[in-house]
Order: sequence, then C-alpha cells, then structure tokens
Amino acid sequence: MGSDRRPDRGEGSVWAELFGKDEKNAKLADRCRILFSLNTVGASRGTTMLWETRPPPVHSAEPRPWISEQETAATHLERNLQEIDAMCATGLVAARVQVLVCEAIPGVWTDWMDSMLPNCGGRKDPLKSGGEDNGELEERASPVQVVVTANPKTADVCHDLKSGFMEQRMQDLVLSPPYLTGNKVEKGFDPSVKTTHRDLISSDDHDLYVAFKWSTLVTVRAINGFLQASADLAMAANSRDSKPQSKEEEEDGVTVVLSNSASTPFLIPSFVRMSYVSEENNKVAKWRMHGDFFHPAAWEICKDSFDMSWIPESLSGSGGVTPVCKGRKDCGQWWIYFAEEQMPTTPEIHANEVTAPLVQGGSNFIWMVTEKQRQELVKLKTCVNDAGDDKLARKECGDFPQGVIPLGDLESFIMNFTPNTALGKKHSSTRFPGYSRAEERKADREKVRERKQLKDQEDIEKALFDYTIYPAALFHKDATIKAARARDFVLTGSKRDPDAIGPQKVKSAYYDVTITKPREATSAWCQAISRKGLCTLYADYFRSSANDHCLEACGMLKNWSKIEKVTDEL
Repeated sequence: MGSDRRPDRGEGSVWAELFGKDEKNAKLADRCRILFSLNTVGASRGTTMLWETRPPPVHSAEPRPWISEQETAATHLERNLQEIDAMCATGLVAARVQVLVCEAIPGVWTDWMDSMLPNCGGRKDPLKSGGEDNGELEERASPVQVVVTANPKTADVCHDLKSGFMEQRMQDLVLSPPYLTGNKVEKGFDPSVKTTHRDLISSDDHDLYVAFKWSTLVTVRAINGFLQASADLAMAANSRDSKPQSKEEEEDGVTVVLSNSASTPFLIPSFVRMSYVSEENNKVAKWRMHGDFFHPAAWEICKDSFDMSWIPESLSGSGGVTPVCKGRKDCGQWWIYFAEEQMPTTPEIHANEVTAPLVQGGSNFIWMVTEKQRQELVKLKTCVNDAGDDKLARKECGDFPQGVIPLGDLESFIMNFTPNTALGKKHSSTRFPGYSRAEERKADREKVRERKQLKDQEDIEKALFDYTIYPAALFHKDATIKAARARDFVLTGSKRDPDAIGPQKVKSAYYDVTITKPREATSAWCQAISRKGLCTLYADYFRSSANDHCLEACGMLKNWSKIEKVTDEL
C-alpha cells in the first residue's frame, strides 16, 4: 500500500542524519514513512493563544512553567508530538511533521516542536542521551517543517475559519496533483511523481499521509486501525477479480462486492470526531438521558447518517495484503457505510461547503490516505480538473471515494476532539445530521407534541430534536442492530411475518437480549475486546484461529446468531 520507491539509507543521507548511524556502516533498516500534515488555523485566536506566548524551555532540568487555560493549544500540540515521537521510538516508523500556518511564527516554537521529536531525528535531550547533542536546528535535517501557506494578501482569508482556505491547502500539499504547477498534464502521467516544490517535505515519497487539525488527537491505534482496514479493502478487491458475483450476492441488498475494475466502489476508511460529554455542558437534559458520567459523543453524525454493508473476503492477514478467506464460506466483514456527509456546527460547516472532504462521508479534520490511495485520488482529481465544466467528461472520471468504517474496530476510528467546544451547539436549520430523513424527523416531533409527552418541557424537546449528541456506545449498538436486521430481512425474504416485531431468524447475541434471559459472559467479554481495538491488534489470532467465539463482536459473522425457538412445556 506504500510507495514503491524506497529512501536512500546510506552514509551521508538525510535518513542517516535523522535516525543515526549504523555501527557496521551498513544501511539502516527501512521504516514506514508517515507524513503528518498539521492544520494550525484557529490555534492562535480567542482563548486558545499559541504563537503569541512562549513554549516550555527546550530540554530544561528546571520545573515546567504553569500553562494557563489561555494556552490550551500548546498542550494539544504537545500531546500530538509526544504520540508521533512514540511511533518513531518503535523503530518501525519514520515520521515527518509539516506544520501549516497562515503567517510566520517565532523560531522558539519551531525549536520546541523539533525538540519534542528526538526519536524522529529532532534535537536530543543531553540528560537522556548521555550528553550527546545533535546540534542546533539550522545545522541539521529536522523532522519538522513549518510552511506558511498564505501571502500578505490572503492571510486574513487563511485565518478565517469559515473560508476553507487551509483545508484546501492541506489537500493540495498531501495529494500534490500535477495540475497545481500550471503546466499541461500529459495523458498517461505517472501519479506517483510529485511536481510540487522539492523543498517541501510533502514532495518526498511517503507510505502514509495523515492530515489533521491541531484540535484532533492522532494516535498509534488510529493509524494501526486505518492500515488494517485499508489492507482488508485491498484484499477484498484483489480476491474477487477472478470470481464472478453469485446470484445470492446480486439479490442481497446488503452485500457489496469489490474488485479492481473501474465500476467498483472506491472505499477509504474514514474517521468521526468525538468529544467528552459531561454535565458541565449547557444542554444538561440531553446528557442525563445517557447517564451521569463522562463519555465520548459525536455531534456530526446520527443513526440516520450511515448504512451497513457486508463485503465478502474483506479480511487480510499478516505480512501485507494477504488472503485469509481461502476455502472459507461466508468469510468477510461488516462495514459502516456513510450515507450522508458529516455535518459539523458553525464555523466548520461553512468551510466544508467551500472545501469538501476528500472522501464522501469523511472528515476535513482528520483523514488518512496510503500512497496507493493517494495515486488513485490524483488520477481522479486530475481527470475532473481537465474536464472543467463538461458534465459528461466529469461523469466518466468516476465517483469520489466513499467513507467506510469496519464494525469490528469502530472505536479505533473515533478521534478525540480535545477542546470540547462543539457539543451543545445548535446545527444550521438546513445542515444537520440526519438531513436525508428530515421529513420523518419532523413527523416524529409532531407526534410527540400531539401526545403531549413533553408538555411544558420545551428545553427537553429542543435537546431531543435540535441538538445532536450521539454517544460512541450508541453508535456501536445502532450499527450492530442495523446490520443484524438487514441480514434478518434477507434470510426471511417473502416468508417474513409482517405482524411480528423484532428479528425473526437471526439476531445480535450481545444487544438482542431480554430481562428474562440476560446475555452470557462470553459475548460481553468479546464486546470488550472489540471496543478496545483488540480484534485488529490481534487480527492474526481472531481471523485464522479455530476459536470462533468472538467472530460476531469483531464484525466477521455474516449471519449473526440464530434465534432459538422456545416451546412451552406444560
């Protein structure tokens, strides 16, 4: 999934300068090269001042100065850099960070960011490295590059959070499509060749690109989950090239068969931002309905924002894109398929109108692409750019990628939005989660009014219908129930009892329980494994082992659990 071109790792190379020298003068080990593109717009305004203040002293033995609430952006930036440095410390990742700013920032901040990444080639701490100091920033290669994306004329537009300016710059720098240079693009061009300025580290070859806003916390788990999901989708496409689609798959309304043909859907794993909800927020009534404790919740999606799909053979083993499903029937995985665009509150919703996310249903605030996915996106965007206003030519270019999330690793695609300022804000009257079913929602509200269920409780009615608070646990439950019900409808077919309520042939073992027959321990244990991301972390065991206890919780059981008929014995 990464770049075919590997870096020069010999003596005197930038690689050797960043990651040290080998004692035997042999080539250093290759690593997965990740470019982190960091959008800092909004990190230096209002109550989140950043560049106007001073960073903590670099590698100082003195106690750290107190960082006030006015400098919260500094703590978010520090947490992200610590996580990136931990990735480099494994010896498996070579990370570079491209910090995108609207205007030049003080050099002390660049020095500090460089010092936060000692394992990635930044300035080492003499106290921890036995007195070794790899020199000042100006004298060596650095894993950090600060890029001023605006000029004096466009600086004000860049600072405007509604403009979508930096979101577009971030997409351009990561994708580096050939038409950006203004030269004519030849037919049959090589999408792996970048034509952007060579001084930009984004112009180098990388294996994975992570673009995120300063307020989003990037994690090792998210990167691991994204790479595994991308490998799974690639495996699904490769394995079905030689197999025709069966009649059952054609008639099945929930099965999506991938292949490498142009007509197949282009799927890229995507992320959802969540923030911790507490009683401190302004719409207390809404929170209490979900429990009196802290929990992560989304505000850009709801239960109507997604559908469920079963993708056959979408499981990859260890060692790259390798088959797991050979000789196994009904082998694959359930995927959350975004049916709507994510709908943030103002000002971000306006930025999304100007610069749409790369992936349909995806997010502008955290997105990732592998090098192979980047190349496909470059081909698509170049075709659209060449087509101009010609609608027929644009149609021939194909569809933009669709956002998906693997059900069994859902929590790895939930990204922490740290400032916690979005929750409790009202959405635009025309741009809100669930917009595709606005009429049904309106009818539900009218029913509540007619029944007088919320009489003289306007605050609760507003909290229910005007504000979106979608807890992560509810997201997991809704997705699981949707998938189980969709499969139940397929299996019952024309024999379905129209008067029956609930599932008739298959059910979710964890969620479809009653008071008289509570769930047994194994399903709860498996559910905890899934929520902690262990289905992916230990993918080799769960996918190839004869132990099938956790297949359902890991989203890998097509037909769910059979409903056992109970007969009363008198």
